[in-house]
Amino acid sequence: MEFIRGLHNLRPRHHGCVATIGNFDGVHLGHQSILRQLAEKAAVFQVPTLVITFEPQPQEYFARHASPPRLMRLREKLLALKESGIDRVLCLKFDQRLANLDARRFVDDLLVAQLGVRFLVVGDDFRFGHGRRGDFSLLCQAGDKHGFQVANTHSLLWEGSRVSSTRIRQALGQGDLNHVHCLLGRPYAICGRIVHGDQRGRLLGYPTANIHLHREMTPLSGVYVVELHGIGPHPLPGVANVGRRPTVNGTRDQLEVHLFDFQQDIYGRYVQVDFLAHLRPEWRFESLEALREQIDQDARQARAHFAAQAGDVLPHPI
Repeated sequence: MEFIRGLHNLRPRHHGCVATIGNFDGVHLGHQSILRQLAEKAAVFQVPTLVITFEPQPQEYFARHASPPRLMRLREKLLALKESGIDRVLCLKFDQRLANLDARRFVDDLLVAQLGVRFLVVGDDFRFGHGRRGDFSLLCQAGDKHGFQVANTHSLLWEGSRVSSTRIRQALGQGDLNHVHCLLGRPYAICGRIVHGDQRGRLLGYPTANIHLHREMTPLSGVYVVELHGIGPHPLPGVANVGRRPTVNGTRDQLEVHLFDFQQDIYGRYVQVDFLAHLRPEWRFESLEALREQIDQDARQARAHFAAQAGDVLPHPI
């Protein structure tokens, strides 16, 4: 998959594609439906697929401190789009210049002149351009004028409600990881590189792999049953804490994973942590001994989870 960062990196060879536009936060089942439709049209027109997305996301630009936590960092999103078979991703810097761009100019200058879009698919709630004046109707008018097709993908429903990033964030906040799995089509995951920590876990008898989150806010917090991917051919079982570690006066969110029966040096490795079940919220304990006793209990619960799942084949959530 080719990653194109910014309009200045577009080249004549990028002219001709089928495209979609959006944040694609989470790359959930609704997004995947759009990507499948895009792939079908790419085969018809014999051109590459292109996803146009934004950094920062528009809501983050307009209301940074009031915007909801992302489900994915950009790198995680790119990995998910690559796994979905997308050929190219164009990431546009969302700044005042782009925010002020007239919707018709966005279509004429970018979609038509630079990208040569043959087919465009967008979600049913898609809006764009200055004042959010661009919509599906405007795109259809532009398509008739410039000779490209436009399709509106209606919302994908699960249990009678729309699959959305907002709904996934709500389920994560409630610790309902089964619901999250159904909306994503896979477990919720966080990726990152393992770094050195303060060694407190080792002193408590529970050494941890510490992973920088590289985000201001996380959509989940607490203690979880997890699997870690990226070390060897099989996922490694463990228990993880996401949060600020109030017992030791932590100041920023951090992901700490204790792997069961594992002793290797894995500093510097890039890994993926899948969240399988929520055990409890993050609590402040009166002493490190009280914390250690609770971690003992968390680890027993996590091991019991894996023992219960041993030999079971989970059905597809949809």
